[in-house]
Amino acid sequence: MRSLFTSWASTTTIPNLTLITHNPPLHFPGSFLPIKPSLPLPRITISQFSSNPRSNEDEQHPESQVEELIVPDHWLHPSKALEESEWLRVTLHKWLDDEYCPEPTNVEISEVAARSFYESLLDKQTDLGEILLKMARKLESISYQESFHGAFSSANAAVNLIAERIEQS
Repeated sequence: MRSLFTSWASTTTIPNLTLITHNPPLHFPGSFLPIKPSLPLPRITISQFSSNPRSNEDEQHPESQVEELIVPDHWLHPSKALEESEWLRVTLHKWLDDEYCPEPTNVEISEVAARSFYESLLDKQTDLGEILLKMARKLESISYQESFHGAFSSANAAVNLIAERIEQS
C-alpha cells in the first residue's frame, strides 16, 4: 500500500536542548470515508464568548455573557410541575419518533424523563444543568440495546426542549 504522505523529520533547536520529531507515514485503507454525525447534539446553554471575558465591553454588551438557564419559579408549584412534565412527556416522545424512528423505547424514555423532570421541580431544582444530570442518571435504568439513543443523548434532547420552552415563555 502506498503512503499518502511521506515520512518527515524536523529538528528544533532551543538553547541547551535539541528536539527531533519524526512523523511516520500515514496509511489509509482504500475504503476510508470520513464519518459525519447524522444529527447535531442538542445544546442546553446559550453563550457568546468575547476575546477578553473580563473587559468593560461585557458590561456594555450583556449578550456577550453566558446566560444561565433556570426553570421559572412558577413551574415549581405542584400543579404547574405536573403540567410541564406532561408537556415534556408528549413533546419528547414526538421528537424522538420524528428525529429517529418510532420505537417502543421512545415511550419509556419520555415517561422516565418526564417523571425525573417532575421530581426535580417538586424538589425545587431550577438549574437545568442539575436537572440534566439527574435525568441522565434516571434514564440509565432503561435498556437501549434495541434503540438508536442512549441515556445522555435522551436527557440532552429533553433538556434542550425544556430550554426552548423557557425561552419562548
